[in-house]
Amino acid sequence: MAVVRVLLVDDQEPYLRAMNAVVEETPGFEVVGRAVSGEESLEVAAVTFPHLVLMDVNLPGIDGLESTRRLRNLHPAIVVLLLSTYDDEAGESFVAESGAAGYVTKAAFGPDRLEAVWSGS
Repeated sequence: MAVVRVLLVDDQEPYLRAMNAVVEETPGFEVVGRAVSGEESLEVAAVTFPHLVLMDVNLPGIDGLESTRRLRNLHPAIVVLLLSTYDDEAGESFVAESGAAGYVTKAAFGPDRLEAVWSGS
């Protein structure tokens, strides 16, 4: 089974560390890059070739929704999972607006959610 290459995107170090920990404890997934802004996520994706991007909604510069739209236009095979502190209802509109594969609140994100999103993509 091929390893799922994951790019982490968040402007807050504690959340980057938390996402990194979840990916590390989930078999079959590995972190291949990190970015702290929407612009940087596009640059890092172009050189790391992730399969999955864990994207914060609120980012400096271009936000996570616009970054997701741009990533999906440039690399249609990339799966993007949006993460934020907004409730699930807001997350549904974020997914519809950006073309992401799904949305998970940061509080609910764990290995089970990571695997579920990937298997449903």
